[in-house]
Amino acid sequence: MTTRKERLKKLASVQAQVKALHEMRRATLLADAAAADEEARALADRLNAADSLAALFPDIYHNRIAAALARRDAKLAEARHETGLVATATVRTNMVERAYRAARHEDERQRGDRERLEIIEQARSRAK
Repeated sequence: MTTRKERLKKLASVQAQVKALHEMRRATLLADAAAADEEARALADRLNAADSLAALFPDIYHNRIAAALARRDAKLAEARHETGLVATATVRTNMVERAYRAARHEDERQRGDRERLEIIEQARSRAK
């Protein structure tokens, strides 16, 4: 049977992993948004270049730029959502870690009490 302290330690580890997962997902989404923004800028630069073939196919360039900007906006919205999940995971992680520290402290206090009682019992048995 596992103790409360051990269960809280495992839960703290899992919560930290969940938090790291959300942080990594948010970072990936922000990187994807930046890549889409860069793609839109590059397409706009090619569209405006004097020696570009964009004059022959302006609709294709405009559609690709619009798609890249829409992808950027979608990734930024997902990243904002992940930010909320990171905050929630952080709060949960902190709560579990506080509970674990309290359980560990209680366990150490009880162990110390038992040791002191054993010393008292040994001293009494020697005195008899």
